[in-house]
Amino acid sequence: MKPLLIATTNPAKLAEYRLLLRRFELEPVSLAALGITEAPAETGATFAENALLKARFYFKRAAMPTLADDGGLEVDALGGAPGVRSHRWVGDEMADDQVLVDELIRRMKGVEQAQRTARIRAAIALLYDDCGKTIERIAEAAIEGVIAERAYPRVRPGFPYRAVLFLPERGCYLGELGEEEEARLSQRRRALAGLGGDLERIAADGQ
Repeated sequence: MKPLLIATTNPAKLAEYRLLLRRFELEPVSLAALGITEAPAETGATFAENALLKARFYFKRAAMPTLADDGGLEVDALGGAPGVRSHRWVGDEMADDQVLVDELIRRMKGVEQAQRTARIRAAIALLYDDCGKTIERIAEAAIEGVIAERAYPRVRPGFPYRAVLFLPERGCYLGELGEEEEARLSQRRRALAGLGGDLERIAADGQ
């Protein structure tokens, strides 16, 4: 299988990409495996801008096909917050998963059901070389739901907001789904579908 750098330090996210990329015959490679410890400042105003910023940063250093994403929770009643600050919503540093869950439940207290609409969005940027030319692709997707009044009791490490996003059409929290079912439903899977042709080309060309 051909290597593809997954530019994340989140073990749970890397594991999810391993599931999602199986059909493309690509082997996810971690930053740790390449000994890359640097990280860019995520200064973008949107998920797509941050994803592309990260993909460019790591593509330059790894000199291999690179996939980077950015994403988070958008709550309509909070004006789209936490948005691009989803993991730094309660301060300048990365917050503990449970702290983020508790803060969201607190801020949404008393909000009527009809106003609790929200989504978990992901933007994926893919960079690779094609005959000496750098190709850049971006795709986005989201899972729609509502913010529950109470959080699901088990918070999956690295994915705090899956414990608060309730899926009315399924009658369950996103975080209740098993790992395989989450991967089938996930916003990353939907976004990757938009990059399928490029991923197949990387695998076929041996980039």
